[in-house]
Amino acid sequence: MTERLFMAEPGLARAPATVLAATDSGIVLDRTVFYARAGGQPGDTGRLTWEGGGCAIADTVKGEGDTILHLPAPGAALPEIGAFVTAELDWPRRHACMRMHTALHLLCAVLPGAAVTGGQIGPDRSRLDFDLPEAPDKQRIEDDLNALIEAGHPVTTEWVDEAVLDTNPTLVRTLSVKPPRGTGRLRLVRIGAGDTPVDLQPCGGTHVANTGEIGRVSVAKIENKGRQNRRIVLVLA
Repeated sequence: MTERLFMAEPGLARAPATVLAATDSGIVLDRTVFYARAGGQPGDTGRLTWEGGGCAIADTVKGEGDTILHLPAPGAALPEIGAFVTAELDWPRRHACMRMHTALHLLCAVLPGAAVTGGQIGPDRSRLDFDLPEAPDKQRIEDDLNALIEAGHPVTTEWVDEAVLDTNPTLVRTLSVKPPRGTGRLRLVRIGAGDTPVDLQPCGGTHVANTGEIGRVSVAKIENKGRQNRRIVLVLA
């Protein structure tokens, strides 16, 4: 398996690793800081370097079992199996995705009770689709979001028994995608301290450590995408 360093340390931009497999279809490391595309969050890009060589990583996806595939750029050199490499992220891109991802969780918080029907995270703009009969007020959403950001709420993760979904199904905000089950454990992302957090959801993605790290956001537009489907698009200001 590939040890997912980003789960515990999302702010880690580089780390040493050992190559377990290397083909044009993907490079497998024993440990990595690269997030594999999932849950609407894009796979990381960056670079692997080793003694006498290196290659650009154009995308990161899930491989067989618990492995992660680092997809080399076309024509890139490949490391040898067993080689020691340094895996380094395109940090500005990853950090922008982290800021966006946390902002989308806050967007859920300012629309309590509205189920999420879809979403996509990007470094420049991101969106969530909500099951809402009417479009919310654009300025109110933007003002409420930025108030939560400026409040500097801590963002933490915790692992709980997956049975919590049976006793508290409202933790899941998405209609079409449910958290994977079967491992016995569930990762929750908590925004805010105390017994009444700003937001608490199952999530396997990467986030900033404090909402203040997001910086100001703008609501670029709110679109109607169906009879009860409203798309809200955010950009980093």
